[in-house]
Amino acid sequence: MFRRLIVILTLSISFFLFNTISIPSAQAVVPIKITDISYKECPAGVGEGSVTSGGSALPATCYLITGKTNNTSGKTLYDADVFGRVYDANNEPALQNRSRLGALTEVPPGVSEFELRISVPSNQPTPLQLKQFKATGFSSKVYPTF
Repeated sequence: MFRRLIVILTLSISFFLFNTISIPSAQAVVPIKITDISYKECPAGVGEGSVTSGGSALPATCYLITGKTNNTSGKTLYDADVFGRVYDANNEPALQNRSRLGALTEVPPGVSEFELRISVPSNQPTPLQLKQFKATGFSSKVYPTF
């Protein structure tokens, strides 16, 4: 009985050590600077529709947020999440409880341009104010591609 306990304990410790040593390290999140942020209305046909909130449909206006990314890591980053705050002309949040605005599939090293589509309720007065924009990416792909 004691011998069996020793064998099980030895196998358990060996299994634990093997798994902790062989687990690949997690990919670090790399910050990406965002500059030259602006917006424009979507071209005709791109952003027609409505925004659903609480089960009722509200008219929405489509905007394209444009800017530049500055990837100083020296390598291509993938699946970069873009965060920022969008306010209306009255300094009220245009996108309630939402700071993640979208994702960029790839961000090459250096400075490059990007474009994100957002939908804002049509009753929000313009001009919009874009604040606190930043992004984070990964050194390898995180999201599956289908």
